[in-house]
Amino acid sequence: MSTETRIRLHALPHLGSRSLDSLRPIHIREWLRKLEDGGLSPAYQRVIFANLNAMLAAAVDDRLIPHNPCRSASVKAPKLEPRRIVPWGRERVLAVRLALPERYRAMVDLAGGCGMRQGEVFGLAVDDVDFVEGVVHIVRQVKLIAGRQVFALPKGGKARTVPLPESVARALEAHIEQYPPAAVTLSWRTVDGPPVSASVLFRNAEGRAVNRYGFNEKAWRPALDKANVPRGRVNGMHALRHFYASVLLDAGESIKALSEYLGHHDPGFTLRTYTHLMPSSEKRTREAVNRAFEDGPKTDDGPTTAQER
Repeated sequence: MSTETRIRLHALPHLGSRSLDSLRPIHIREWLRKLEDGGLSPAYQRVIFANLNAMLAAAVDDRLIPHNPCRSASVKAPKLEPRRIVPWGRERVLAVRLALPERYRAMVDLAGGCGMRQGEVFGLAVDDVDFVEGVVHIVRQVKLIAGRQVFALPKGGKARTVPLPESVARALEAHIEQYPPAAVTLSWRTVDGPPVSASVLFRNAEGRAVNRYGFNEKAWRPALDKANVPRGRVNGMHALRHFYASVLLDAGESIKALSEYLGHHDPGFTLRTYTHLMPSSEKRTREAVNRAFEDGPKTDDGPTTAQER
């Protein structure tokens, strides 16, 4: 759903009768209470609030209003319900992969093996994969603006480079052999932006860039059904990024590295999201102490070194 649609459905019915310069923090607080009473999820309430906040911030920049009431100290963004991510297991990942149409199966390898977002997978070009150095350069995504597809930078406006595991490389090589990449041309960043072409790895059956709505409806959700995985937001393609995070953390990878690979701006966000997946420190503590004392306790027999004195 677009920003325009969210504002039209959830903000204008409550605030649309007021002029911009008449909006006060009390009106925003009352509106937020109505959103909460309307049964919307806290996460969705936060998205709507963020959309309105951005619009009013732009109005301040354009000097249409002196202050943004959403940024008043008395206005609090809706709080997220604490949710512990339960990552998919390997068997579920492979089952969903097998259930997808063959032309889309290597998407699972990229999302689950390189931590890529759905739009980043759709926008990945053959030139972005360095099989020699063993890395993937994530430099674009396919996103929807007002229902139209465009190329854009990855979320947050930042490109990144992630390791390419050999298993993922083999899957991509097989995919490229069966479905040779071909150039797709989309506008850059905005619907009226300059045209940009990229030889993307994944196209739909008509040879066009993959549209997330069509992919989710015709490929992803039927694959979940075949694999006996419940439909729903928690089992969207984003679940493969959580799988990737769980695998890396279980192997002892650092939060800082994981944050960089996932494209998070703040390692603290990565830590808050995945801290419950980190292996217990108790075993590491025992092993560290055992190594420190592996020669056994010192005795008073024999001369001591200067450091011991």
